Amino acid sequence: MSGIKRISVRNVMKTDFHTIDGLATIHDALKLIKSERTSVLVVNKRDEHDEFGILLVSDIARHVLAMDRAPKRVNVYEVMAKPAIYVSPDMDIRYCSRLFARYDLVRALVVENSQVIGTVSPNSLVLDGLAELESEA
Repeated sequence: MSGIKRISVRNVMKTDFHTIDGLATIHDALKLIKSERTSVLVVNKRDEHDEFGILLVSDIARHVLAMDRAPKRVNVYEVMAKPAIYVSPDMDIRYCSRLFARYDLVRALVVENSQVIGTVSPNSLVLDGLAELESEA
């Protein structure tokens, strides 16, 4: 891609994210989601051989609310997506966007050195990344 403006995921990712333990209840997750005004929580690894999980408000709607389950009786690990799909912060936003389209993703983690450093969504890819590419043209 020489000669073409390149924007990496690092330039558009959100670094303000919140974590939760998989053993927490959905009730606990909802309190955190509301207090932090977010729609996504990163689920911590249990140990170094585990993988990160991701909990979206839409997962709670689908697996708790729609199923009429009690949030205080459902654990995060029962609802979360695991392993979470993640990308490198150095990935070009064009490739990241293709990944989102191919797998119909709404959010991915950004991982560097086995640590989550942010999250990325189609909104940030388009509104921050594509907008910047267009401003350079």
